[in-house]
Amino acid sequence: MHIDQEPAVVRPRARGTERSLARRAELIAIGRKLFADTSYDALSMDDIARQAHVAKGLIYYYFRSKRGYYLAIIEDSVADLVTYAASGLELPAVDRVHRTVDSYLRYAEHHQAAYRTIVSGGVGFDAEVHAIRDGVREAIVTTLAEGAYGRRDIAPLARMGLLAWVCSVEGATLDWIARPELSRDTMCQLLVKTLGGALRAIEELDPAHPAPPPARRDG
Repeated sequence: MHIDQEPAVVRPRARGTERSLARRAELIAIGRKLFADTSYDALSMDDIARQAHVAKGLIYYYFRSKRGYYLAIIEDSVADLVTYAASGLELPAVDRVHRTVDSYLRYAEHHQAAYRTIVSGGVGFDAEVHAIRDGVREAIVTTLAEGAYGRRDIAPLARMGLLAWVCSVEGATLDWIARPELSRDTMCQLLVKTLGGALRAIEELDPAHPAPPPARRDG
């Protein structure tokens, strides 16, 4: 019996087989498109199954519930964001910061519903979505610390300064995707400059964490 027909009864012996993993990845890719600009409450499981052209039971089989499916989609999208933001180790620090901020804004711009869910905490109080959000924050703080100071192990004051900047970026980005009056490039430059201010404030309070020299842009 095919699992698309009776997912609740018939299970493959090896759930981690290539076919199973590929099918799960395919469903997540479909879900990312469906939820790109649509909120969690706006789509029922029937809607999702119909638009994805799959049996509803197949989604339940792999993800157990609509919420489980949505969390898997968010985690997959966030993994892309964090991976890209943390890449570019060969780039100069300033270029890496620009890359990190730009990739963050691109993600928010192209995955608005998911971004709002992550930043606002999901439907009601959702501990798992909060954990995803906290993971993103820590990953961005780590990336910024490596770019600014060349290391991850920074003092609590420096970490708090970077975290405060990240939290302010979340609020600004929410407003920007709701009212995109600035181009992404302008928004990126603005956020990078405010990061420079945060780094200088950290240095003033903790000289052991000197701010990197400002970028020199030709032309």
